[in-house]
Amino acid sequence: MKNIVETAREAGSFKTLLAAAESAGLAETLSGTGPFTVFAPSDEAFAKLPEGAVESLLKDKEKLSAILKYHIVSGKMSAEAVKKQPALKTIQGKDLKVDLSQGVKVGTATVVKTDIDASNGVIHVIDTVLTV
Repeated sequence: MKNIVETAREAGSFKTLLAAAESAGLAETLSGTGPFTVFAPSDEAFAKLPEGAVESLLKDKEKLSAILKYHIVSGKMSAEAVKKQPALKTIQGKDLKVDLSQGVKVGTATVVKTDIDASNGVIHVIDTVLTV
């Protein structure tokens, strides 16, 4: 089984996320033992950001790293496990609120695909980039 980075690369819809993780030095972490639960914004989610936002984030490694870490939770949590939590502690340090009132939302993002297994965790696809 492939790790989180390899699984995301193979999916083909996380090019921006992978470039950002590489730039922030997190690709190595997400290729490590983990386990991690990643709420992964798709390329479409990154496309919703204001023009120039991704480029400026790629230049600000500290801010980029904080934002990416806000999408990652320690441990492997299935969609069912996520639904049972009112909030999840991210590796960035802040809590990510879980809202089940309209589908499954984490923070301001809707979870659009769940339980993509990787050797070192799980990926849940979200439709919006979460900001800290």
